[in-house]
Amino acid sequence: MSLDTVLTQAVASVPECLAAGYVDAASGMLLSIRTVDSHPREVIDLVAAATADLFNGPNVSMIETMFKRSRGLSDDGHHYFQEIIVNSDNLIHVFLRSKAVPDYVAVFVCRRTANLGMALTKARMAMPGIEAAV
Repeated sequence: MSLDTVLTQAVASVPECLAAGYVDAASGMLLSIRTVDSHPREVIDLVAAATADLFNGPNVSMIETMFKRSRGLSDDGHHYFQEIIVNSDNLIHVFLRSKAVPDYVAVFVCRRTANLGMALTKARMAMPGIEAAV
């Protein structure tokens, strides 16, 4: 199944989901996105860049390096931050790092009225299909 098709299914299955996308956080490139409304291209591109900053920004990278150093671990490229949830005034943003390709991050945007637990559970359930589509 294509990535576009899988993301369309994710939008339909995650409660009150308005958009689902897949981002290469290493490059900040948007691999695909599906939305229920149209959005300006600049906004969509910024979501990809912001996702890259959330997972690979200099401060996050520094925190991960410090965690590894304090635990006596070598820097093997493993990332500590796997899931990030951002609640804005009207929306819930769920960011899930791929287990198959750790540089890839799925983004789900839901209305704030969605049940956060259900949105997170359904987003997690969508990940194997998204990962398999790439």
